[in-house]
Amino acid sequence: MLLTDQFQVGNVAIGGDKLFLIAGPCVIESEDHAIKMAEAIAGVARALRVPYIFKASYDKANRTSLKSYRGPGISAGLRILKKISQTVHLPVLTDVHEAVDVQRVAEVADILQIPAFLSRQTDLLIAAAKSGRAVNIKKGQFLSPWDMRHAVEKCRAAGNDNVFVTERGSSFGYNNLVVDMRALAIMRRFAPVVFDATHSVQLPSAAGENGVAASGGQPEFIPVLARAAVAAGVDGIFMEVHDDPKHAKSDGPNALNLKDLRGLLINLLALNKAFTAGRRN
Repeated sequence: MLLTDQFQVGNVAIGGDKLFLIAGPCVIESEDHAIKMAEAIAGVARALRVPYIFKASYDKANRTSLKSYRGPGISAGLRILKKISQTVHLPVLTDVHEAVDVQRVAEVADILQIPAFLSRQTDLLIAAAKSGRAVNIKKGQFLSPWDMRHAVEKCRAAGNDNVFVTERGSSFGYNNLVVDMRALAIMRRFAPVVFDATHSVQLPSAAGENGVAASGGQPEFIPVLARAAVAAGVDGIFMEVHDDPKHAKSDGPNALNLKDLRGLLINLLALNKAFTAGRRN
């Protein structure tokens, strides 16, 4: 794989040899819960010397069902993210869905995330790039890895080189995703790459009850795919982490339980160390 230029987001180097973590609950459930999760994950990451970026969404605009919880909204959500940034002292990442919201979100978030379903939306990509913040583009489930180059180039043409991409699985028939590990190496030729280990085990729209559609998941495969991705040479790992996945308000079926985070990170760090040593040789 070809190395790309590094850039910094706070104290986190994107594109270097050191594996970094993006993690948090899928959606902001409450101020207390978001701060609790940020502090807990930061404690684990700090103990293992893993650079860490907090992630949570203020609005999940593409929930399966109209009845599903979407989040606290942009005003309350940004206030909570700002508090986490200032009190827990972490870089923060959140989704942005519309170009009109970009500047407002960029006043708080260190990284603007383009959701997978919006990864080809030119106006949104350009607005995010022109905000001056780093941009994370989630690879659409419908895109080939080489097509992501075009999304990255839209941001760079707008004057922003601080762009990375995240693999989150590709649609495989109905209600299923599969990860092609070759995609990680292909995309690493033109941008730093993060692997989303939790959305990749999602079973889209495959669960639900009482008339409410919902996505399922296979969280037992999170460690399997995360280890494979780190062995393949990704720059960072993205995981939705929750202290009680069974009662999470969004994406609980494919979230990593907080209690399992430390053990998995220890495994991933060992693999990253082996990979970087081999790359130098």
